[in-house]
Amino acid sequence: MFQLDDAFLQDIGMADLPDDQKEAFLQHIYATLEERVGVKLSDGLSDEQLEEFEKIIDKDDATVGAWLSTHVPAYQTDEIFIRMQEVTKLPANDPGLIAEFASTKWLELNRPDYRVVVAAVLDELKKEIIGNTDKLLDSNQAA
Repeated sequence: MFQLDDAFLQDIGMADLPDDQKEAFLQHIYATLEERVGVKLSDGLSDEQLEEFEKIIDKDDATVGAWLSTHVPAYQTDEIFIRMQEVTKLPANDPGLIAEFASTKWLELNRPDYRVVVAAVLDELKKEIIGNTDKLLDSNQAA
């Protein structure tokens, strides 16, 4: 969907960030994006849904297995699972891969607009950064 990389830094006017600070800045952007998206996606979900999703993203094997057996019992033949496996090069029985797939499918089922939410939050964050590029670069150079 999107990548936080040198092209992203170029897009937001932060390509001049010193190389030794780029990775930390991108990690901060990712954490901020993840937090803001989580807040937006949680709107309208029940406490039970939030608890279930939290267990899935925390890779609780029992919750992941139960959810998949109910909602996507043949997950290993699902096109998304196959693509995720090809990209990650992980074995089909890798618990992290299975949990990542389950979280993706959970979002598709419970928040089918999640891709739109992520794109909107990323766009807001980009505008925020672009509006403060000079200040951010100045503070990084001072540090």
